[in-house]
Parts: sequence; C-alpha cells; structure tokens
Amino acid sequence: MRVGTALVAVVMAFSFSACTVPEADERGGPEWLAGDHHIHSRYSVGWDRETDPPTPIIAGDALYPIAMNALMGRHYGLSWMVATDHGGPNHSKVNLERAYPELVQSRAVVPEVVQFFGMEFDTPGAEHSSLIIPHTHDEADRLHQIESGYARQEPWPSDPSWDTPPRMLEALATMRDFPAAPILIANHPSRSATDLGVYGSNTPSEFRDWNDTAPGVAVGMAGAPGHQASTVNPDGTLDPERPRGGYGRSPTLGGFDQMTARLGGLWDSMLGEGRRWWITANSDSHVNWREDGSDFWPGEYSKTWVWAERDHDAILEGIRAGRVFVTLGDLISELYVTARVVGGDAAAQIGGQLDVPSGRTVEVTVRFRDPATPNHHGNDPSVSRVDLITGDVTGPVTDRSADTNPTTRVVARFGADDWATDGPYRSFTCRLEDVSADGYLRVRGTNGSEPEPEPDPRGEDPWSDLWFYSNPIFLEVR
Repeated sequence: MRVGTALVAVVMAFSFSACTVPEADERGGPEWLAGDHHIHSRYSVGWDRETDPPTPIIAGDALYPIAMNALMGRHYGLSWMVATDHGGPNHSKVNLERAYPELVQSRAVVPEVVQFFGMEFDTPGAEHSSLIIPHTHDEADRLHQIESGYARQEPWPSDPSWDTPPRMLEALATMRDFPAAPILIANHPSRSATDLGVYGSNTPSEFRDWNDTAPGVAVGMAGAPGHQASTVNPDGTLDPERPRGGYGRSPTLGGFDQMTARLGGLWDSMLGEGRRWWITANSDSHVNWREDGSDFWPGEYSKTWVWAERDHDAILEGIRAGRVFVTLGDLISELYVTARVVGGDAAAQIGGQLDVPSGRTVEVTVRFRDPATPNHHGNDPSVSRVDLITGDVTGPVTDRSADTNPTTRVVARFGADDWATDGPYRSFTCRLEDVSADGYLRVRGTNGSEPEPEPDPRGEDPWSDLWFYSNPIFLEVR
C-alpha cells in the first residue's frame, strides 16, 4: 500500500493609470486569498463489501490526514481550504465521527489556513459537487443532516430513488432554509461528456434548476477541474496515453472544462440570463503525483483566489458573491478588474454590478500581478495575452438545455506592448462605447499563443499551457 508523506465598439484608451480597486493593507482588510474547495483526506475511504453493511477502509481511496493536506496547502500558498471527503454506504457516520474531529485538530495544528468542513456530495441525479459548510457551532450536524438525508450513495441497501433530479432539488431547498446556508459547486462538470456539447451526468437544465431553487447555495461550477497531474509520472516524465484532468472522453481545453473554456458556451449562456453563476478551480487531491497518483497538492498548481478578509464568514461570502478569479500554475497572483461609467463616480469589480445610463461609455481597467518568483515547477511563466470578453444579458432562456450565447465575443486582446509595467504589476485601460443594453464583461489570460483554448492532447505537460479567468462584472443599463 502507498504511504503518504509524513505529518460593442472598443476604443483603446491606454491611460495606464493604476487600478482604483483597493489592495490589501496592513490593517487586515480584504485581500486576494488563495484556496481550494475540493480536497480528499484518508476519510475518502474504500469499502469492504464482504460485510453487511460494507465496512469503511480508511485511506482506501485517498491517503492523507486532513492536517497533512493543510500543511501542504500552506506550503504551496493557500490561505483557505475545504475538507471534502466523498461518501458511500453510511459514510455520514465516518464524516461525523472521524473526519470532523480530525478537522478540528487540523485547525489547531495549522491555524494559518482557514479550514472549512464539507464533503464531495454524491449529487442526486448528477455527479459530484463540493459542499462548503459555514463555520458554526453546529457545522458537523448540518453536514450530517445533508449527507445522511440526501447523498445518493448513503443508503444501504442502495436505493435508486435517492438518485433523481427532484431529490436534488429537495436537498437544495433544505440547505437554502438553513440559518447559515452552505455553498454547493459542481465538480468536474463535463468529465462524463462524450464531445463538445454532448453532456453526461451534469446538464445545463439541471444547473438552471439548481440555481433557480437555491441561488445562494448552488452558485457555480469548477471551471478548471482537479487531477491536472494525471499526465505526470512519479519521475516527472509524461505519460502519452493519459488525459489531462482525467477527462478521457472529451478533453479539457487549456486545462479548463468545456462548460467554461468554450467561448459563448454554457457558462456564457448562464451569464446571458443574468445568473450569478461563478467558476472556481481545485486540486481534487487524493494521492500526489510523486506517489503514483494523479494529483497536485492543494495549491501546487490550481488556485481559487477570493477577495475577502481572512476569516470563515468573509471567505464564504466572497465565493457566494463571485469575488473570485482562478489560475493555473501561478500564472498571476492578483487580478483587479474595474468598470466605471466615464464621468461618474461609481465603480464595480469582479463579481459586482455597474448601473450604466443608456448610451454612456464604460471604462474598464485591468491590473494583474506577475509573480516575481518561480512557480512550483521551477518555471517563471509570463502572461502573453489578456482577452476582454463581453456578452449580452437577455433574460431567461426558453430552452433550458441551451448551452450557447451567440452574443459573446472577444472585444479586445492585449499583449505586452499594450500594457504598462509597474514592478510586478501590469495594467491597461480600454473603453466600451455606447453601452445601451444589459451585459457582462470578463477577462481571461494565457502564457500561450492560441486565440482560443484548444483541446488538450493526451500526455500534455500541464505546466506548459496555463490560463487564468476572472468571474464577470454585470452591466445593468437604465
């Protein structure tokens, strides 16, 4: 057995003024905090099915103690994390009696990392989702209530009636009505897809149903899935037969799920309805690649950055409000996107909304930090291009399986010749003229030269093809 490591027209207006979004200061205000919401410990168990009921086998699927994950997360630059062990027959008892006490201990051992209790929910009628439970006095009981009552693999003998879309909506309604509502994020949403737009366990209509039922709970999906080290052998060489992210049917695009990476695809379709549907990134860590696993340590490769103060409530609300950007390979470590009406005082940042008088000009300023130190592969990647993307918000779709937004477009691309440099920061400003309809804007960037992220070939080096994505700013015309 493997043993874990020990304990619109666009007018370029390159004013290059500094972004007006406040940055972290010494008074403990909000800052960009890196985290990971999908991490497995040794309580993601195997099962001895020769017994009745099956007996959990500790470290049967994932290896590490929760504190080990937190220590490695701290080492790789994380400020927050979620313990998300997945279920099985009567697994709610394992989480309550074994995983939760270890999480409490881990909080004491690694206080520098804000640690949440959660699980990888066996989603009824779908695949898997991360549950993030608010840090309250009854957090363990709340998770137990959800898992024991709704996780589709919980009952023994198994019960197909637990694995239906209506049961998922019942679960979401229950969570929505908690005094402190959790957050649910769909994991690896297109891993079971067989082609572009040919979805498997997770479908656009289900996501719309979830978000309609509990918009403050079902808030988004993993834009970049875990298992990004699946192509890497323990000696660091690449396996030419293995797909990035474990996406063996329809590949990732630049390390991102097709629901996010396809311009004008499902994500843009959701945003085009005005939905606050956010994206994240995670490690899905079970076993590190150095120990013949397919995973990076938490924070080693993927990061979800949240603009928040360093405490449980602020981080959770930052995720719920979409104040989030995501990165692979530490391509950037800060991102500020500010939209303001020219001649006005109001401004909106990532996850926010800007009210725009019809016909006015919106100025967009982007500022990002290029880390001065190498990433955890020893590389020092640089952003080669940043794209500004916009789309129209036209309201609810009539076809709830819709997965396209034909109004989405790249309105401008910016390279090194277009931005100003201020130490590790790069910045540029552009304008959206005559904004006369509701819409949204978002940015993405890459270290490569592909105009659009291409399907990732088997055996690709994940460190060679890096992207970052912001969540959107909505423009509401009045």
